[in-house]
Amino acid sequence: MAKVDEYKMFEGCTIGNRIPFIEASARKVFDKLGIKTSEGPFACCPDPVGFNSVDHSSWLAMGARNLTIAEAEGKDIISLCNGCFQTLKAVNHELKHDEHEKEKINKILSSIGKEFNGSINVWHFVEVLYNIGLEKIKENVTHELSGLKVACHTGCHYNRPSEIMQTDDPMKPVKLRELVAATGATPVDYEEEMLCCGAGVGNIEEEPSMQILANKFSSAINAGAEAIVVICPACFQQMDTNQKKAEKQANKTFGVPIIYLTELLALSYGIKSEEIGLKFHRSRLNALLEKHGIK
Repeated sequence: MAKVDEYKMFEGCTIGNRIPFIEASARKVFDKLGIKTSEGPFACCPDPVGFNSVDHSSWLAMGARNLTIAEAEGKDIISLCNGCFQTLKAVNHELKHDEHEKEKINKILSSIGKEFNGSINVWHFVEVLYNIGLEKIKENVTHELSGLKVACHTGCHYNRPSEIMQTDDPMKPVKLRELVAATGATPVDYEEEMLCCGAGVGNIEEEPSMQILANKFSSAINAGAEAIVVICPACFQQMDTNQKKAEKQANKTFGVPIIYLTELLALSYGIKSEEIGLKFHRSRLNALLEKHGIK
């Protein structure tokens, strides 16, 4: 990956509107690492599953319109969200490799004075962090999180379809685990690491969604995890917001904190919990922070 001077930040609808504290932690970590970003008048990515399934052409057109904003400045996009990343990278890939679709979409875009060229790339924030180098990540650690055992959850859209995303090994991803380890924390092995959190099916039927989530929690806790680290806002909300529902369905208490990777990095960099809004998590972190001497 060539050095990029500045990225266009794409935080997506969920982070920007529902969990803005995730964006706060990302910006503070990016500042520490010298990752420069700027804003753009982006719209919804849009959703890579539901919207795409209903109207593929509109999905392509809306995604392409977002891409043209970054193209106009000649800057790559960095996404804080798995779903946004999958949509924008998949749209970019399809239109770069299908002249017929590109022509059709550009005809639509011409009505708003835009044209897709395929001149920029789309990156997941985990890729950008990893490509900076683990040593650089470690250099900024002032509070080593040794003794903290965490379960890593990459989520479904981060590296699938693998032939397009190409972020990591789709069956055994290592980048998230290595970034977590760079903070001093220990990633645990657990049986359900590569399985879905259940967020998608929850939009249709709650019971199987909560059972999938409960199974995930049980597997992680049984492996010794004290927290779960995620890199997707949909997964974060499923695990953080719906943990009580999963507990009720499984008739057990999990009480496992859910931490975004950028929050974990921020804490290891000595950034105080109140600066990144950890108090807004539904699954409380107070006991975990106290145990590991984190303020």
